[in-house]
Amino acid sequence: MIDGLNRVARQEAVKMNNELITIRMAAEDDAEGILAIYAPYVTDTAITFEYDIPTIEDFAERIKRTLMKYPYLVAILDKKIVGYAYASIFKDRAAYDWAVEMTVYVRQDCKAKGIGKNLYIALEEMLEKQNIINLNACIAYPNPVSIGFHQDMGYKTVGHFTKCGYKFETWYDMVWMEKLIGKHPVPPNKVIPITQLKK
Repeated sequence: MIDGLNRVARQEAVKMNNELITIRMAAEDDAEGILAIYAPYVTDTAITFEYDIPTIEDFAERIKRTLMKYPYLVAILDKKIVGYAYASIFKDRAAYDWAVEMTVYVRQDCKAKGIGKNLYIALEEMLEKQNIINLNACIAYPNPVSIGFHQDMGYKTVGHFTKCGYKFETWYDMVWMEKLIGKHPVPPNKVIPITQLKK
């Protein structure tokens, strides 16, 4: 199945700061490399509200589950994963099919290279082909870096919730940001699972 997904997500080489970054579809066996990026965000930040680092097996299952419907992309530099991005269910009701939640993480020592931006661009292109319309990002507040990144990518703040997340003995607000990548036809075009998307 992954070979087919890679054909859909054409391997995309992006030159940034004289470094060649390849963007491709993730696979379950990328779990260890992806988790290495995610773990410091769990232990050292409130960017994710997860308290404990998942196991590699749990993370592989998350990747597998995502790839059943949505794209899950990784950025590769020098044969190592340096960032990843994926879409997931916004709300688990059929009426919400055309909306997704967006997620992106970049290795701590690889920020400010355009990796996150290019992952999001590639992800948006694929979601548009799937007939997804609304992109949503859930961000702990304050987080000026992430909010600024999403603003630069065309997102607007559409909701602000007060002290709804607790981590590191601190209550955090939560903001939701949104970007529309298509019109809202009536009836809407059926969402195409990433496994059925053709080139």
